[in-house]
Amino acid sequence: MTHWLVLPILLPAMLAALLVLVARYHLTIQRVFSVAGSLTLLGLALGLFWQASDGTVSLYLLGNWSAPFGIVLVADRLSTLMVLLTCVLALPVLLYAIGSGWDARGQHFHPLFQFQLMGILGAFLTGDAFNLFVFFEVLLIASYGLMIHAGGQKRLRAGTQYVLYNLLGSTLFLFALGMLYAETGTLNMADLAVRVATLDAADGAGIRVAAVLLLMVFAVKAAILPLHFWLPASYSEAPAPVAALFAIMTKVGAYCIIRMFTLVFPPDLEITQGLFGLWLIPAALLTVALGMAGVLGARDVGRLVAFSVIGSMGMLLSAVAVFTPAGVTAALYYALHSTFATAALFLLVDVIRSRRGDAGGGFDVAPPMMGGALVAGMFFVAAIGMTGLPPLSGFIGKLLILDAARSSDLMWWSWGIILVGSLVAIVGFARAGSVVFWKAHQPVEGTPEEMAEPEPQPASVLPMVSTGGLLALLVAITVGAGPITRVLSDTSEQLFNPESYIAVVLTTPGKVIKDYHGEDDHGADSHGDDGSHGSDAVDPAATKKDH
Repeated sequence: MTHWLVLPILLPAMLAALLVLVARYHLTIQRVFSVAGSLTLLGLALGLFWQASDGTVSLYLLGNWSAPFGIVLVADRLSTLMVLLTCVLALPVLLYAIGSGWDARGQHFHPLFQFQLMGILGAFLTGDAFNLFVFFEVLLIASYGLMIHAGGQKRLRAGTQYVLYNLLGSTLFLFALGMLYAETGTLNMADLAVRVATLDAADGAGIRVAAVLLLMVFAVKAAILPLHFWLPASYSEAPAPVAALFAIMTKVGAYCIIRMFTLVFPPDLEITQGLFGLWLIPAALLTVALGMAGVLGARDVGRLVAFSVIGSMGMLLSAVAVFTPAGVTAALYYALHSTFATAALFLLVDVIRSRRGDAGGGFDVAPPMMGGALVAGMFFVAAIGMTGLPPLSGFIGKLLILDAARSSDLMWWSWGIILVGSLVAIVGFARAGSVVFWKAHQPVEGTPEEMAEPEPQPASVLPMVSTGGLLALLVAITVGAGPITRVLSDTSEQLFNPESYIAVVLTTPGKVIKDYHGEDDHGADSHGDDGSHGSDAVDPAATKKDH
């Protein structure tokens, strides 16, 4: 293995530092380097995803310290999928920020953007629970700086609320990690899976408490009821490109739930069996109901989209909470869809606010906006995707979720709440679109309103191109739903058969474990032929190691 696996973390970290130290007062240079860095990250993400697509699990040992004593990065199908999703999202969001001028409205937008990418990508790639906490703090600090970018009292108040809730989650995270370490003596995820599986269920109270605390922490990140209060104000008041990038932030919480509760606390683990299904599915369904009620009651397009994010996370986690391969497959497909749909909607919210004058994003009747037909068409497509109407990917994702819910004891509750919630969301988005785009009034001739100079069109086409690119990605995952679902199904199978993941992390570095039947076994030098820092190419179907 080479050092490619650490570059998605190292590159944005070094680039952010370079931008602060060298190009602090040169916005054009910052823009060039930031776009170049995002393009490079996208290329790296594609390469890692391709490498993991055949079931390969790659390992990188920082400092060449073997697990579980050293820090490890692990790239499997799930982590590389989420890294690729983040990098695909980052590029159009960054281009929108440049084209709309948001990056020029405050200091250090591009360094903070790169630090944010570092935190998100590190959270997806780390194989150690403590370093997951570290990357959470990195993305929290960067996201706070981005949220209050360009200032404003409302934005500062929303950012403070965001930080307080997430600091509470960080405190719970430390408590959970302390309890896990006290019970097992390790925080490496693969080693935790081995050690937790050997504990006696009768003496597992500490592990159960730690598992519940971890679930609460990840529920805060995923904005699951009743830990969702920070999201509506934070997302609706954040700068548009920041809110669009935050579309992946809630998916970090969902990713952590999937990772920890298929690897360390799998559904068949006796010590925690039945501990989460009792309340995670009801909490997810209540989150759907709350989010869609918020969509219907919102009086501003920004808060409408923010509440739709809450509802979509409830749908996603209602599939995860089934804890079956079909449920995780549905959740991953819906995560792809909702990330692009949410980002596109937040960018369109910014376009609407900038073109409606004093009315902004409120549901007040205002004069027609310039370019309103194009914006209305884009909003219509994004709303179809977000509400789950055919033919776009939201409809396919909800069908997959409903199908996965058939294995749950709460199937009828799931079906009822998701379907009714979708209907409510349709009504909410239809009302918003009709008020903003159709009920525009023409000013009376001769009035100051009629005589005022219209707001000029933005000089750059990047904002609309970026938004259109996100909508094109929605169409792409709809057209390619079949192949994408097969890839996601393979990802889910690997998650529910974590023996290969565990074997790679806990095996001597440098070994290439192609086949546990003896074809290419333990004959390599302990540091590899090229002195590399890891191992790769594990066939999960051939792995026989029992955790």
